[in-house]
Amino acid sequence: MKTLIFATALLSFTAMPAMAAPGEPGHTHVRFSAGEPGNPKKAARPVKVVMKEADGKMLFAPDVITVKKGEQIRFVIKNEGELTHEFMLATKPENDKHAVLMQKYPDMEHDDPNGKTLQTKNSSEIVWKFTKAGEFEFACLIPGHREAGMHGKVIVK
Repeated sequence: MKTLIFATALLSFTAMPAMAAPGEPGHTHVRFSAGEPGNPKKAARPVKVVMKEADGKMLFAPDVITVKKGEQIRFVIKNEGELTHEFMLATKPENDKHAVLMQKYPDMEHDDPNGKTLQTKNSSEIVWKFTKAGEFEFACLIPGHREAGMHGKVIVK
């Protein structure tokens, strides 16, 4: 009987969606409001996004990106700053909620379809298909960074 209970418990943990980091219950990126992960084998418009600090602020350049509904984008993300930063794509309310979790787990790192944490002078890519019209936010949710100006928006027409 103990073996059956252990096996059931083990299966329940292995069947859970991937977590962004160990130990954060309920922190998953299974559902995406801003669209869906893109297909890296299909054509995508490249959009370079730079993360950095300047004049006492933290920022993304550009901080506004316009795309067409159904368009696939290859975000080429580069951390040119002196600090670790991240790019998280979601709705503003979802990023608000995620930011609260980041306060609790400030060392959380992301390697998700809609978000990446990048150490200084590193780069990464996210391929994303915008299947819904509206405004979405990309932000650095490391505590203090978003508040210092590190956020932008994607307008999907």
